[in-house]
Amino acid sequence: MPLPQEPFETGRLFTPRVDRYSQINVRTNRYSVPTRFIGKRVRVVLHASHLVVYDRNVKVARHERLIAKGGLCLDLDHYLEALIRKPGAFPGATALEQARSAGKFTPVHDAWWAQARKVHGERDGTRALIEVLLLNRHLAHEHVVAGLATALRAGALTADAVALEARKASLRRASTRSRRRSARSPSARRSRKSASTL
Repeated sequence: MPLPQEPFETGRLFTPRVDRYSQINVRTNRYSVPTRFIGKRVRVVLHASHLVVYDRNVKVARHERLIAKGGLCLDLDHYLEALIRKPGAFPGATALEQARSAGKFTPVHDAWWAQARKVHGERDGTRALIEVLLLNRHLAHEHVVAGLATALRAGALTADAVALEARKASLRRASTRSRRRSARSPSARRSRKSASTL
């Protein structure tokens, strides 16, 4: 008997509509989705420990499942397009508070942001920070944080400067991994063994 072409979903299915706050209600709890889905219906698969949100068959969000009733789980990334247009709303955003609590928005972010506001003003400094946060969509979080730290030390307070330093951090990490793999390869071990017999 042939296997089904689509994977079998073991979770419970919901199809909520995204409200004007870019949130969905699932089993008395609220979860964020990207703002482009406001007003649309999405498909949610609820598992024991997490839930996944789909637009048709494309995954658009994933959250750890909230157990207590009346909870709110927000992903700061889901709101960045809206916040870059209205940076004044960023400092008081609940999504920012949750990102801090989760360790995703670090003291390095705060330090760079403070300097950026001092140099560029509240609005433009905050917008620059939001542009930095958008880098997480194609660069690893740890590399963006490393880029922020290096840029801060250099007094480089633009998103482009952080992006450059983050890419350098990424390349350094990739180079280190490559050297470690090479050192563990059979040919490298043979070379070291041959050298030790000379």
